[in-house]
Amino acid sequence: MPEFVFIPEFKDNTNIATTHQQTTYNSQQYSCIFTQHLSRIILKRSYRLSLFYMHAIVLIYGFTAILGKLIEMPAIPMVWYRMLFASLSLLIFLKLKKKKVILPWKESLRYLSIGTIVALHWITFFHAIKISNISITLGITASGALFASLLEPVIIKRKINWIEIVIGVFIVLGLYIIFNYELNYLFGIIVALIATILATLFTIFNKKFTHKHPPSIITLYEMTGGFLAISAYILVNPDHIAAITNPSLNDIFYVLILGTICTAFAFMVSVDVMKELSAFTVLLTINMEPIYGIILAFYFFKDSEFMSGGFYLGTLIILASVFIYPLVLKKTKG
Repeated sequence: MPEFVFIPEFKDNTNIATTHQQTTYNSQQYSCIFTQHLSRIILKRSYRLSLFYMHAIVLIYGFTAILGKLIEMPAIPMVWYRMLFASLSLLIFLKLKKKKVILPWKESLRYLSIGTIVALHWITFFHAIKISNISITLGITASGALFASLLEPVIIKRKINWIEIVIGVFIVLGLYIIFNYELNYLFGIIVALIATILATLFTIFNKKFTHKHPPSIITLYEMTGGFLAISAYILVNPDHIAAITNPSLNDIFYVLILGTICTAFAFMVSVDVMKELSAFTVLLTINMEPIYGIILAFYFFKDSEFMSGGFYLGTLIILASVFIYPLVLKKTKG
């Protein structure tokens, strides 16, 4: 079609050109405004959906404690199965995505070693649940910020953050109150504290060493490393072979959920969702895990999870400290 149109005769051709240019400009302007508005709506929905998914993942993480109590086998074979199923799930996922999973041997050994710390954390975490209860374990593990403030400057060689130290003092106060009111769960509290320290360690090591490769590949190596470490332990101490070779159908069902949905699936979704959310939002959302877990424990186990007023006061102080920390940090940096 030729670039020619019939134009009615006007007395002033200049007005014709001016009017045509103005009309074109307004159309482009309105189109731009509409596109920006539509993009804003889509991004807003994407953010809200990502936030919903992040809370769902944290809820799944909280549900791991429920599974830990439902599964009858001891903590060591339970974690062995969890890491086995998680490794296989991640390997299948990465192969379907046609991702290269072979890393240099030095880095492989590093991630496999971190996986051993992850395994020890999960073993002590689930053992603490079995010898105390879910509420005690989750209340204590919420204190990880305290140990991070002490260990991270030593391991990563960064300056001490005095905001973290102040927050840590309040966390210690919360722990002190829990200790005083729940002495009948003393051993469970101590094991939960060990689990918290181990969780802090592997979190710091991940922060220090895991920036070179995709998180999914690193997690595969860590799950495999933990699985191999537990396997080696069981070969030397065969007391747990019976629990591994002859599990109940209920245990297999629950541990399959634990390894696939609560570990591999939750991890893959959380990594994808974090692309849409700020680190600040992610941190605040993850801090909801003890709250979700304790609420779920009440729902599933009723009176066995009911604790003293002192426990809830101490837990409230710990959780409040953990929630306040990113708010204060954001304000000081802003």
